[in-house]
Amino acid sequence: MKVLLGIGGEDGALDRAIEEAARIGDDLTVAVVDSPEGDAATEELERYVRDLVASVGVGAQIRRVPGHGGSRLVEMAEQEGFDRLVLDGGARSPLGKVEIDEIAEFVLLNSRTSVTIVR
Repeated sequence: MKVLLGIGGEDGALDRAIEEAARIGDDLTVAVVDSPEGDAATEELERYVRDLVASVGVGAQIRRVPGHGGSRLVEMAEQEGFDRLVLDGGARSPLGKVEIDEIAEFVLLNSRTSVTIVR
């Protein structure tokens, strides 16, 4: 399966997606979207992803995705024929409801590709 993992900050989806890719043999692409904290934070996240992928030994492609993260992820998934788009599931509110960020909301509402939210 061809999987696109979109990340843009601290992300629990990263470890789970890499583990799944290693176990199942998925073709994994990690898309590092621009961090709202700026270029330095995005570059640091990209380095972390590269180090983690190398340490696990999974053959994943890592790409930096500038611009509006949600629309760029939807565009990539559709244009490049991904089977699944994986995103972090966000946090829980004090009442226990799942809170998703702007990127995840955009992807869920606009993607024709299957979306998996990982918590």
